[in-house]
Amino acid sequence: MLRRLKNRFEDSLLLFWTYLIILVGLMLLFSASRGVVSRESLFLKQFSWLLVGTVLIGFVKNIDYRDIKKLAPMLYAVTLGLLLFVLFFGKSGGASRWIRIGWFNFQPSEFAKLIFIITLSAYFSGRDVKRLPAFAGGLIITAIPFLFILKQPDLGTALMFIIIFFAVLYRAGGKKSHIFFLLFSGVLMSPVFWLIMKDYQKDRILTFLNPMRDPLGRGYNLIQSIITIGSGGFWGKGYLRGTQTRLAFLPEYHTDFIFCVLAEEFGFLGVIALLALYYMFFKTVINILSSTRDRFAGLLGTGILAMFVSHVFINLGMTMGLFPVVGIPLPFISYGGSSLIVSLVSVMLLVNIKEHSLMF
Repeated sequence: MLRRLKNRFEDSLLLFWTYLIILVGLMLLFSASRGVVSRESLFLKQFSWLLVGTVLIGFVKNIDYRDIKKLAPMLYAVTLGLLLFVLFFGKSGGASRWIRIGWFNFQPSEFAKLIFIITLSAYFSGRDVKRLPAFAGGLIITAIPFLFILKQPDLGTALMFIIIFFAVLYRAGGKKSHIFFLLFSGVLMSPVFWLIMKDYQKDRILTFLNPMRDPLGRGYNLIQSIITIGSGGFWGKGYLRGTQTRLAFLPEYHTDFIFCVLAEEFGFLGVIALLALYYMFFKTVINILSSTRDRFAGLLGTGILAMFVSHVFINLGMTMGLFPVVGIPLPFISYGGSSLIVSLVSVMLLVNIKEHSLMF
């Protein structure tokens, strides 16, 4: 009885941290959208997607995650079909593509990350990943969506598949020699990757190394991002008082660079508070993973955790000039319906794992 109550508490705790971070995101969007976009436009759309996602996770909660494992091959096939479809018929916007459904921009690459995690976890859960055939099969499962998304082109999202693959492979007990071989091969192949990169992707890396090479062009976003973060100081300028976003000096302030809005308006203290929220969220996820003895559940949760951690790490890093700008959203905070819905469904899968862990 006590254990069941503890599980219920941890389930509620994960949802509590999730919706608290989402609340922070809505506040920042309300402030950020006071620039060149009307205040109601972005805020109300994001709130609408939050309602849709909340209703959706109510259905996910009633599905046993082990039933989702059985659907993995079908979900993977449908996802590949959508990624292929969007290459030919999807609408292009910067470095990503989507399918327009009414007022909703459906971005298959966001959903592909979660489906990939489910598929890879299901595949590895029934195999000895130390054996070369199983290891090679995992590489194939990773390579196909990776190449489709890279072709869009969306290098940032494509790289997420590699990060998730390594995390799930490590949790599955993959051989260190296989992991080191892949890392070493990646280093050796880096000149080839450079040759096949699009010009704008090369410019992003060169701009990352030296933003002042084109301060009014390619380097403008990064320079303004760093200026915005620094302008907040220790205490911040105050909520709704950020000048960089209000005067639209900072591009993409509602998506890739929304962290800068927080840093400008709430300063160093606000940044620490947000990092504390993410820490508590990750800590709760780790507690859930440590409580299950089901192999598939452990791999699935590890992949989801890797997705969230890498999103936060890369997004914050690129806004501060530590990584190239690759268009990775900040989980639960950046504007975008596809990203928010996928994140909420991922959280509910973790809750689902926790609720059924008592059976193992």
